[in-house]
Amino acid sequence: MAKTLQVSCVQMHWATGIQRNLERTLDAMERAAREGSRVVLLPEANLTSYYFPYLVELDPAAVEAALAKTCAAARGLGVWAIAGTIRKTHDRFLNLAHVISPAGEIVHEYAKVHMAGRDEKRYCRGGDKLSLFEIDGVQCTLVICRDGRHPELYRIPAMAGAQILFHPSCSSDEIEAVAWKRVSGRAQQPVGPNSKMFHCVANTVGQSPDGLQTSSGASFIREPNGIPLAEAGYYQEETITAVLDLARADRAYALDSLANPPFLREHWRTMIDAVVARKDMKPE
Repeated sequence: MAKTLQVSCVQMHWATGIQRNLERTLDAMERAAREGSRVVLLPEANLTSYYFPYLVELDPAAVEAALAKTCAAARGLGVWAIAGTIRKTHDRFLNLAHVISPAGEIVHEYAKVHMAGRDEKRYCRGGDKLSLFEIDGVQCTLVICRDGRHPELYRIPAMAGAQILFHPSCSSDEIEAVAWKRVSGRAQQPVGPNSKMFHCVANTVGQSPDGLQTSSGASFIREPNGIPLAEAGYYQEETITAVLDLARADRAYALDSLANPPFLREHWRTMIDAVVARKDMKPE
């Protein structure tokens, strides 16, 4: 297992077309690889956008093609990439994160569990598993945006061994709400202080085409005590990078919860077993 892992988090516009999104994704992956990063985390729905009046009309073949090109780029660059799409299923849409290996293969997929906002609640349904996967022998987990408000989604994987939480996000909202989120720190709250794991957030920026919504930016990479290693601004598309010293992620707080109080131990073990049993299920 690696002792360190260099990670880049990409901050992108949330409400632009699939061709621009793909171009920005491939460019960011190339720059991150050039700087020596092993993992490139893209924002929530970075390929399809999170703007529902646009994405619900997308040709599924175009989404498949964009994801395939992202996989090919990961293979060509020799990096791990975590990319996002919102994709139509047999009944509704799923908000997905795709973990792509340096061989260009999708080795893990996670569907967002908790929907956020009117459009997402209208068009999407939640997934039915928690995320647990490996990058270069390092146990990792994923949540998507609003999921980060629900600690069980990452603390149980931490109990199972996850040292890094990857958190693609799109904290878009009315302009007043986003301004309040920035002041209160509500958009993404560091998970290290309640788990002792690394927390890597790739968020979005920019306004919707109608000018009514914006996104809060402020992507970050934080170490297990919550200390920032890298932070992005509120408004611009950019990439932040940090080296994770994995020995710092001892998951102490999650493991303490696993041990005490004693009457919960068997219930935590049952939940961990269920998470592990479902981790490779394909969201459908």
